[in-house]
Amino acid sequence: MNKTIDIGGRLVGRDHRPFVIAEMSGNHNQSLDRALEIVEAAAASGAHALKIQTYMPDTMTLDLAEREFFIADKNSLWKGKSLYALYGEAYTPWEWHAPIFERARERGMVPFSTPFDATAVDFLEDLEVACYKIASFENTDLPLIRKVAATGKPLIISTGMASVAELDETVRAAREAGCDDLILLKCTSTYPATPANTNILTIPHLRELFGTEVGLSDHTMGVGVSVASVALGATVVEKHFTLARADGGVDSAFSMEPAEMASLVVETERAWQALGKVSYGATAAEEKSKVFRRSLYIAEDMKAGEVFTPANLRAIRPGLGLPPKFIDLAMGKKVKHDVAKGTPLSWDLLV
Repeated sequence: MNKTIDIGGRLVGRDHRPFVIAEMSGNHNQSLDRALEIVEAAAASGAHALKIQTYMPDTMTLDLAEREFFIADKNSLWKGKSLYALYGEAYTPWEWHAPIFERARERGMVPFSTPFDATAVDFLEDLEVACYKIASFENTDLPLIRKVAATGKPLIISTGMASVAELDETVRAAREAGCDDLILLKCTSTYPATPANTNILTIPHLRELFGTEVGLSDHTMGVGVSVASVALGATVVEKHFTLARADGGVDSAFSMEPAEMASLVVETERAWQALGKVSYGATAAEEKSKVFRRSLYIAEDMKAGEVFTPANLRAIRPGLGLPPKFIDLAMGKKVKHDVAKGTPLSWDLLV
């Protein structure tokens, strides 16, 4: 499968450089000014797209602070908060969407969002987003997927936690509802994720299994995992993004800073460029380097009729003489005429 998908004028596919998405999430820390600064920084870092999330606490969960509605896991970044309070801290006010999208477009990025319910999809349609993203925790919400797919716009789905059977249902639902341009992102839904728990060998398998474009939603630190994913065929890379982790915020601990995002854009493109094609032999650029190969050279002045020995015939650089594989054939034979040290061996010198 080798399809090109147009997302807001950016071409996504194996014939094009990786599509890098900066995910703002809740890193705006409830400040529109900071949100717009994040947009500016993402653009300056070279990111191709800016993604936010569209929901309200009441569309995500219930206003309860007990049982499964309360985060008690001592290892969680968000321990001690109710789900409702967490989403209230992290959500992007809907009235901010238009100015954020406008600023992103002004800076040459494709702005879009992750909707979490049908009302969010309707709202985003009014804002004319170029594509949609489904988060890992919603990848089994088939009614939501059908709603988004029915827009006919490109759809990116994170695959975190989903089994093959669940993904099959998800992909079928999207396609049957009208989505022709589908991208699946390998994702590990831990925050942060470790490289050892990322399993990016799944990326080419996803492409083969579902016949979609593929990528990575990366929650690891640094750029190494993302760069490696491109070598395995990822055409989309999504990373959480903030101005500075030290500023705090619900997702800051596993978000990239501007210099890191700039490195990600550069290094993923280098990885893509390096893929090339299956190639053996000298490339056009390497032809001039052939002269520096080893070859057989006369290592001492010789008189006509003298015998070639290890002392007077050696395999050295450069490469203008006969290949070294012929040295045993030449040994013991005589030189046809006088030759000077530094003469490349050729067949016409052998008697």
